[in-house]
Amino acid sequence: MSEVNGGGGWRISADIGGTFTDLLIVDPAGRCVGVAKVLTTPEEPAEGLERGIQELLRNQPDAVVDNVVHGTTLVTNALIERRGSRTALLTTEGFRDVLEIGRELRYDLYDLDIELPDPLVPRRWRYEVPERVLADGSVRTPLDEEAVRRLVPVLEEEGIESVAVSLLHAYRWPNHERRVAEILQEMRPELDVTTSADVLPQIGEFARTSATVANAYTRPLARKYLSDLEDRIRRRLPKARLDLIASTGRVAPAATAAKVPIRLVESGPAGGVLAAANAAESVGIRHALAFDMGGTTAKVCYVTDGEPRLTDSFEVARVKRFIKGSGLPIQVPSIELVEIGAGGGSIAWLDDLGLLRVGPRSAGSDPGPACYGLGGTLPTVTDADLVLGYLSADSFLGGEMTLDVDAARRALDTLSAGLGVDGPEEVARAVRGIVDEQMAAAARMHAIEQGLDPSIYALVATGGAGPVHACSIARILHVGKVISPARAGVASAHGFLGAPYGFDVARSAPSPLEELDWNEAQALLDELEEEARTQAGGMTGSRRIEADLRFRGQGAAVTVTMPQIGGDEDPKQVLATALEAEYRRRYGRVPEGAEPELLTWRLSFSAQPPEVEPAPPGRPTTPSTRPVWFDELGGFTEVPVVGRSEAAGTGPMIVEERESTFVVPPNAKVELAEHSVLVVTL
Repeated sequence: MSEVNGGGGWRISADIGGTFTDLLIVDPAGRCVGVAKVLTTPEEPAEGLERGIQELLRNQPDAVVDNVVHGTTLVTNALIERRGSRTALLTTEGFRDVLEIGRELRYDLYDLDIELPDPLVPRRWRYEVPERVLADGSVRTPLDEEAVRRLVPVLEEEGIESVAVSLLHAYRWPNHERRVAEILQEMRPELDVTTSADVLPQIGEFARTSATVANAYTRPLARKYLSDLEDRIRRRLPKARLDLIASTGRVAPAATAAKVPIRLVESGPAGGVLAAANAAESVGIRHALAFDMGGTTAKVCYVTDGEPRLTDSFEVARVKRFIKGSGLPIQVPSIELVEIGAGGGSIAWLDDLGLLRVGPRSAGSDPGPACYGLGGTLPTVTDADLVLGYLSADSFLGGEMTLDVDAARRALDTLSAGLGVDGPEEVARAVRGIVDEQMAAAARMHAIEQGLDPSIYALVATGGAGPVHACSIARILHVGKVISPARAGVASAHGFLGAPYGFDVARSAPSPLEELDWNEAQALLDELEEEARTQAGGMTGSRRIEADLRFRGQGAAVTVTMPQIGGDEDPKQVLATALEAEYRRRYGRVPEGAEPELLTWRLSFSAQPPEVEPAPPGRPTTPSTRPVWFDELGGFTEVPVVGRSEAAGTGPMIVEERESTFVVPPNAKVELAEHSVLVVTL
C-alpha cells in the first residue's frame, strides 16, 4: 500500500450525521477497539467530531493515529439550504441562460404553476465572454482576454467570492477556460475559480455547467470547513492525515476534496452501503437492499452481485422531494442512493386536510425529539418508537442518555384530537405505519425504475433507527430476510475504514465508432489514469474502463464496461458488440442499420482496500423484558430484551446494543451468524 493509505497505523473514521456524529478507531491490525456516538453540533460540526475523538482517546490513550477518514453532508446541506458562496458564472457569449433553459423538460406536464429550482447563480451574476469553440474542438472565435479583464472590477464590485467558468465545448478545447482562470487569479488572487475542464469535461452544456456552478458555489465553504477540521484534528492527533469518503464509496485526500467538493455530495451515506454490502457478503448473500436510517433521513441502495449500483447523474435540492427532474442535476459519479425524508427525528404533523404526515422536516439534534429532553416539543418518529416500547428509556446509548417517556407521550398526544384517536399510543402506531410505508414505497419505486425485484434481495439494516424499522419495511416489500451487522448504528463509519482509495474521471471524445483511432484512445485513457491516480493521492492500483455509447441520432447513451481485448480483436468491434448486448438487455431490440457512436470514456481507479475486521458486538445487555406493541399480537406484549450474543430462536424479541436496537417481530426466526451478524427470516 502507498503511504497515503495510512502506513498501517491507528485509524479513526468519523461520520457526521444530522443528529449524531459516529466515530470508530481501529488498531494497526485493523481491529475495531473503540466506538463513540455523540450529538452533532450543527452550527460547528467539527466541534462534535473533536469531542468524539476525545472520547475515543480517553479509552485508547496510547494510540498514535495517523489517519482520519471522514464522511460529511456539508456539501449536500449547503446546496439544499443555499448556504454557499456568492458565485458568478462566466460562459460563452450567447449562452448566459443555459442554467434556466436546462433540458427544456417538465417533471409534471400538467402543472401550469410548475415550480423549478432557482439557479445557484442569479442572472445578474452570469456574464458572457466573447469566444467560440466548435464541437470538433477547433476555435472559431479566439478568446477576448481584454473582455475578461474588464469583468474583474465588476466581480469585485458585486462582492463575488467564487467564479464558475463553463465555456462552450470546453471538453474538446479547455485552453480558453484555463486562460480565463489565469487572468482572474492574476488580477484577484483571492478569488476562487472553478473550470468545467477540471470538474466535468463532458458533453452536455447544461449538465456540465450545473456541476461546475455547484462546485464553485460550495468550494470556499468546503475549503474553510476542511481547513478548520484539519486544525482541530492536528490539535488532538499531531501525526494524523485527513481523508474524505467520496460519493463513489472511495477515499481521496482532503486536498482533492477541497478542489472538487461536489464529489462529496453523497459522502456519508456511501459508507453505510459499503458496510451493508460487506455484512451481506459475510453471510453468503450477493443481492442486498442496503437500508440506512438515521436521525434525519433514510437511504436505500440496491447491491447486485456484491457491488453497489452506481450512477453518473443524480439530483439534489429537489423542489418536490421525491419527484425526479425537480432538483439541481449533479453529473458526477456516485453510489446510486435514494434518499427518503424519514429519520428518527422526522416530525409528525397534520396537513390542511387533517391528514397525518411524517417528515421531511426533522428535529435533528437541536432541539431533537421531545424525548431527548433538550427543548424539543414536536412529536417525532423516535418519540413514537419509545412510546410503543421499541426503544428503552433507560438503556438508550448504553444508558448514557435517558429518554423522557412522558415528554414523548405529551408531544404525540397533541395530534390525538386532530386524528380523532384516543391517546398517544394510537398516534404512535399511525406515525410508525406511515413512515414505514413511505420508506418501503421509495424502495419499491426505485426498484421499478431500475427493473429490479425487491423480493430477491435481503434487506440489510444499518443506522441508529434502521434496525428498529427494518422488519416492518421488509414485510411490506415481501423481502424474506433481514440482516443487521454488529454495531449497526455506526455502520457508515465502519464502512469508511474498509473503503479503497481511488478516484473516477471521465472525458468526452465524441466520434463515430468506425472512425475511432485506438492509439489516440489509449493515450487518452493513460492520461485519465494518471489524473485519477494523482487525485487519489498517488499509489498503485487497478483501473476499470467504461464507455458511453449510443446509436447515431439518439439523445441518450448507455454505459458499457470495456472488455479485455485479445491480440487479434478489433477494439471497435468489441465496443460495438458490447453496445448491442447492453442495448438489447435494456430495450429488447437493437435498431437496424444504426451506426454506433462513442461519446465519453470513463476510468475508475482503485487501490487495494485496507484490511479491517468486522465490528465486534457492543457491551452485553442484561437480559430483561418490557412491554412492546405488536399489531399481530393485538397490543402490548411482554417481550424478551437480549444482547446480540443471546439473540436466537423465534420472535418477538428486542436485541439491544449501545448504538441501535433491532426489533424482531412475532414468528420471525433469528440466527446469529459469523462476526455477530444477525439474520432474521420472516
